[in-house]
Amino acid sequence: MGNYVIGLDYGTDSVRAVLINTNNGKEMATAVFYYPRWKKQQYCNAAINQFRQHPLDHIEGLETTIKTVLKKSGVAAKLVKGICIDTTGSSPMPIQKDGTPLALHPDFSENPNAMMVLWKDHTAVAEANQINQLAWNWGGTDYTKYVGGIYSSEWFWAKILHIAKEDKTVVDATYTWMEHCDYMTFMLLEDQNIDQFKRSRCAAGHKAMWHESWGGLPDKSFLEKLDPYLADLKDRLYTDTYTSDVVAGNLSSTWANKLGLTTDTIVTVGTFDAHAGAVGAKIDAYTLVRVMGTSTCDIIIANNETIGTKTVKGICGQVDGSVIPNTLGLEAGQSAFGDVLAWFKSVLIWPIENLVLQSDTLSAQQKEALTKEVEDNFITILSKQAAALSEEEVVPVALDWVNGRRTPDANQELKSALKGLSLGTKAPHLFKALVNAICFGSKMIVNRFEQEGVPIKSVIGIGGVARKSPFIMQTLANVLDRPIKVAASDQAPALGAAVYAATAAGLYQSVIEASKVMGSNFEAEYLPNKEQVSKYALLHKEYEELGKFIETQTKEEN
Repeated sequence: MGNYVIGLDYGTDSVRAVLINTNNGKEMATAVFYYPRWKKQQYCNAAINQFRQHPLDHIEGLETTIKTVLKKSGVAAKLVKGICIDTTGSSPMPIQKDGTPLALHPDFSENPNAMMVLWKDHTAVAEANQINQLAWNWGGTDYTKYVGGIYSSEWFWAKILHIAKEDKTVVDATYTWMEHCDYMTFMLLEDQNIDQFKRSRCAAGHKAMWHESWGGLPDKSFLEKLDPYLADLKDRLYTDTYTSDVVAGNLSSTWANKLGLTTDTIVTVGTFDAHAGAVGAKIDAYTLVRVMGTSTCDIIIANNETIGTKTVKGICGQVDGSVIPNTLGLEAGQSAFGDVLAWFKSVLIWPIENLVLQSDTLSAQQKEALTKEVEDNFITILSKQAAALSEEEVVPVALDWVNGRRTPDANQELKSALKGLSLGTKAPHLFKALVNAICFGSKMIVNRFEQEGVPIKSVIGIGGVARKSPFIMQTLANVLDRPIKVAASDQAPALGAAVYAATAAGLYQSVIEASKVMGSNFEAEYLPNKEQVSKYALLHKEYEELGKFIETQTKEEN
């Protein structure tokens, strides 16, 4: 009959569950739940880069997807040995003393500051700058040294500091803060001791400046200089952290009854989606795994002995065990990848949404059909027309910074730009310029790793963009001048979470061993076109020049 585990992957728009046979990695069932409140963009204000999510979206999604995969598969509850949860990050939320999210309290149920602060929320730019200036100049330990030397507005302390400044009612009612992956794990456990709960090493190391060399989180004297609230909060956070092959506890009787499982099912320590995705894609040392969705996260694992005490500048952290226990996990990424193209799409379809679909001459059925046609064909047709452009046609140069820059050298104040527009510039030209931009941004990350002495031996792409857009993947192979393999699984992060669960449940001796059996195979490989490689190298120089100009202008304006 075999044993089974569940991997739960919380993305930006939806949560996905997979039920996996641990003997052979076979996917028995999968389910997806789209967040209803997020879909309506409740608690969000894109004009100020405020993106918040209500925890009910996540709680409802967990219950719905797990029940669905159990029903679809017909697997007996007693055979499900473990659950592991991965989420976006850094996505912290305020939690009350009894372990309940503050947003579930009636007084805060509609307050955006009481919600989960999503990874892409950039309201804390000023606070990130404050953290950086203090870390670099206070005369003590530079707590940014293991997160690339620059703290980002996308991360834990900056977001909490922003809420503390903006909304005292929220912090006064909050006992502690938890990353999304930590809270969803904690919620499922029988033992609800919030002070002894095992927090994620991945989340703490990459986003909260946790490091063993200084005893965990930054010293209270440092935090107090930022805000006395942060120093006080530290006493209600954590000192130790744990990798995701460690058992956090057993499923509670309450959740076992809700889900149709048993209290024998273990729940592992949580993690982030990209790191789990790398495990699901069978990561090896010095393989760059690109998790390509709305943004990208780029994950590499290296031997601790090779890197030693060297710090890699301008990335999103280097953390022992954040991907594979006892190896160093290095993270980089782009704040917008698929989001760049989603932005372009929203601009182009404005006339359809605001003129055509508002017309009284079309029936509801016709409007629905038109909307579906646009959704299904937008990227496909633009990709074909962009690929068909002749060499003589001038394609503008664009930057991929529509949501700031994550790596190299985090700077969320930067904006995108276009150069070289003319009356001959049409939608396919702009689309190709934006595809080039996201690929050039990827090249900057590869260059930084290699400049810092981290070799990249191979590249794997996972996620929706990798599987659905041959045009983008071929462009990326040409820009990087490297072959890129694409993982076959639609659910690589959830699959990676399942690998952690199988290891924690004692079904495998190590995460590496489990991933070799349960991880995704590959469905495609894109090889660089040598003629195109040299042409893209020249275009990349124009991208770099435009980036330097915009960065200089931004510094002068600020």
